[in-house]
Amino acid sequence: MAQVLFLRIIRGWSSGFAEYRHTLVLIAKIKTIWRIRGGMMDTQRAQNEFRGQRAIRIGLIILIFLGTALNYLDRQVLALLKPMLQADFKWTDQEFAHFGSSFQLAAAFALLGVGWFIDRVGVRWGYGLAVAVWSMAGMAHAFATTVQQFVVARISLAVAESVNTPAAIKAAATYLPTRERSIGLGVINSASNIGAILAPLTVPLVAVAFGWHAAFFITGLLGFVWLAAWSLGTAKLKPVTSNMARDMESTRPKQKADPWRKLIKDRRNLAVIGAKTLTDLVWWFVLFWAPDFFAREFNLGQSGIGYPTAIVYVLAAAGALSSGFLFPVLLGKGMSANRARKSSMFLYSLLILPLPLAIYAPNQWIAALIIGLGLFAHQGFSTNIFGMTADIVPARQVGSVIAIGALAGNLSGAGMLEFTGWALDHGLGYTPMFLMSASAYLLALGWIHMMQPELVVVNSEE
Repeated sequence: MAQVLFLRIIRGWSSGFAEYRHTLVLIAKIKTIWRIRGGMMDTQRAQNEFRGQRAIRIGLIILIFLGTALNYLDRQVLALLKPMLQADFKWTDQEFAHFGSSFQLAAAFALLGVGWFIDRVGVRWGYGLAVAVWSMAGMAHAFATTVQQFVVARISLAVAESVNTPAAIKAAATYLPTRERSIGLGVINSASNIGAILAPLTVPLVAVAFGWHAAFFITGLLGFVWLAAWSLGTAKLKPVTSNMARDMESTRPKQKADPWRKLIKDRRNLAVIGAKTLTDLVWWFVLFWAPDFFAREFNLGQSGIGYPTAIVYVLAAAGALSSGFLFPVLLGKGMSANRARKSSMFLYSLLILPLPLAIYAPNQWIAALIIGLGLFAHQGFSTNIFGMTADIVPARQVGSVIAIGALAGNLSGAGMLEFTGWALDHGLGYTPMFLMSASAYLLALGWIHMMQPELVVVNSEE
């Protein structure tokens, strides 16, 4: 009897234990199902967030593109309105030149601090503040009545607009993945040409229809429309750098930048800086004085200067694209990097030589094509300067060398604008400036060859 009872107890325990094991297995399966379901939900949530961030990043590229186009639109308004403004204020050409040179000088020295400003304030707030300030500065032109007031407005515009390029590059580095970054920067870089083309097509027409005050006011107002879109479009923008990468970056010892006094002793850097000094002045000269040239030489009114000026910048945009194709083609034909780079520069140097013939053109359209060919050559040559810099300058120095070159180019541009005003007031016309511009690129190439007879592509880790 006791044995039977003992066996029944053992069977009960075994049955209970089996049921207990079955229960544990069932609980484990439920947990697994919930874990898989939760993982699927997390994956779906991550995919939705990724798609949302990608849409925001596309919006970022569009916003910076529009901001850069506005940048060039606002800076050109004064030059395009010279016929009206000179009729109202009776300025001399030298006084008008002060507006251009003050802009160039302010922009040159602002370049020394804009990188620090963007790093300290951040892209979202820094770029938004810059657009707000330059839009107000653009609108302030509408209320200026003296040369001094216009100069103050130009300086304010220049300082704020100098933030655009560093902010655009930092935004791309911060918010765009590597795969999207080069495409984004390419789209953004094309905006300057778009702005330069749109300005002459729109500003003179607005001025004729509503007056020059309205032209300044409306173009400035566009900046605040952009600012509203920027505020909304970047509210949920997130940096692409992971937390781990940020932690590694914060613990990585930072390499101290080479001082400028050391950089300007390197013949490679001098080749770049000298080339920028000689050639950038041509771009600033045409950007500021081309509308007056068409008005003066072909007796065009305010409404007639827009289309010839736009043609010039359409050809300039084509020049920037052409250089990207020419250099690789020459390399593909077996040329060394030195020969391919210098041959490309030499070709563009020849294309600008006919520039003085624009003075003798039978009409504004032929003149626009000749000047446009000149800016086609300028953009091609300029792109090669940037490419040469990336080739021969150690990677850690490229940013500083480009900054020094931009500073030198702005300073030489200011001198060219002042000289133009003096030459026009003294009856010399545009001939001296066109001759200087036509010869600048062969001189720049000669300078490059003197500084670097052989362009040697350096290791980026040098």
